Amino acid sequence: MSVQFASLGSGSSGNSTLVRVGDTLLLVDVGFSAKAITQRMATLDVNPSDLHGILISHEHSDHVKGLSVLARKHDIPVWLTHGTFKKLKDKNLPSVEFLHPHGSFCIGDAKITPFPVPHDAAEPCQYIVGDGSRRLAIATDMGFVTEYVYEQLTGVDALLLEANYDGQMLSNGSYPWALRKRIDGNYGHLSNDQSAALAAALEHAGLQKLCLGHLSENNNTPDTALDSVANRLRRADEDVHVLQRYNSSPWYAVA
Repeated sequence: MSVQFASLGSGSSGNSTLVRVGDTLLLVDVGFSAKAITQRMATLDVNPSDLHGILISHEHSDHVKGLSVLARKHDIPVWLTHGTFKKLKDKNLPSVEFLHPHGSFCIGDAKITPFPVPHDAAEPCQYIVGDGSRRLAIATDMGFVTEYVYEQLTGVDALLLEANYDGQMLSNGSYPWALRKRIDGNYGHLSNDQSAALAAALEHAGLQKLCLGHLSENNNTPDTALDSVANRLRRADEDVHVLQRYNSSPWYAVA
């Protein structure tokens, strides 16, 4: 069974990821308008009506901006935690399935394993999606790597990993002190250095794809993130991909 994924855009202003497992097509987060999501999906030869479900990680706008409109327009079921649902501003969804962040479940051909992450949201989680043997992990929006997160990510075949900010750029930037503390706190985001350390710890011969995402627009650059992470790994720079903020990536296959 084939496993593929593609980013529809990833950064501090919006995040959405397509995952295809066999004949099942899922969207993880809807951080752009329904119109933008539809346009970016078209570049990958898919349509929102092809979606079998939407997985939501948490309620922040850069992950749910277009959720309600897209789900209603195309009658797409949505999976999320109770805490996330309670914090949604627009709860008018066509179909809601509540998940437990420690329990696996299936949607069609896809096996989904959510896992909780430390982030300043109501009940945030991230996802591992696969076919039972090959696994893609999405690991963003967490202030630090818990032991449980590390255990869940160990041995994955593909990883979309947050590299949100460069520590020096954040410290020397224009953000007020309180916002800087939120970002680099235990319930904020992963820095380039934290991402590099995690990627190095997780690296193994079977890790086929490593994509860096959720980069800050003001406190990071693609080159800075790439240099920070690739330098810690036993692989060439071209084997680490930095996802673009406002454009779709190609499809990445997990063999």
